[in-house]
Amino acid sequence: MGKTRLEAFSDGVIAIIITIMVLELKVPHGNDWSALQPAIPVFISYVLSYVYIGIYWNNHHHMLHTVERVNGNILWANLHLLFWLSVVPFVTSWMGENHFAALPTALYGFVLLMSGTAYKILQICIISSHGGKNSLLAKAVEHDWKGNTSLALYAAAIALAFWFEWLADLFYVLVAIMWLTPDPRIERVLDE
Repeated sequence: MGKTRLEAFSDGVIAIIITIMVLELKVPHGNDWSALQPAIPVFISYVLSYVYIGIYWNNHHHMLHTVERVNGNILWANLHLLFWLSVVPFVTSWMGENHFAALPTALYGFVLLMSGTAYKILQICIISSHGGKNSLLAKAVEHDWKGNTSLALYAAAIALAFWFEWLADLFYVLVAIMWLTPDPRIERVLDE
């Protein structure tokens, strides 16, 4: 099967996720700077989540350049990833509305951990159906230190959220910074 429907569906779901997140931003009542103050945590959580969704969209786009065809495993793995990404607006809103409190911050990290795990599963399915270790994607992500480090930082942040919310949030920001540039490994392998 071709990959165009998978790409189009994924792009549509991600666009809807971003739309839902921005709709959660409420207009403050008041016309001075103090009216904005309660919205600051909500806006910060929105910016962080927007960056994360953008990172997933960007890397998903790059990864699908290595795909020639899809099968049922890839379709289900992609749906699994989209499920966890679709939960991001909920945890973003909860974390922002509660000023980065422990439980919402931990649940935010859990959703990031599950999204990262789902992305890895999708990678494995693509590699498996495209020649295993000889596939373009396998060559590109052979030493996936960023992916593995991200998962470890998410897991650590979940635990830290109950004692040091600010440190958990810092871990989420650090992972986002690590991934801000598109994964050059895939571009390098495609250029060879």
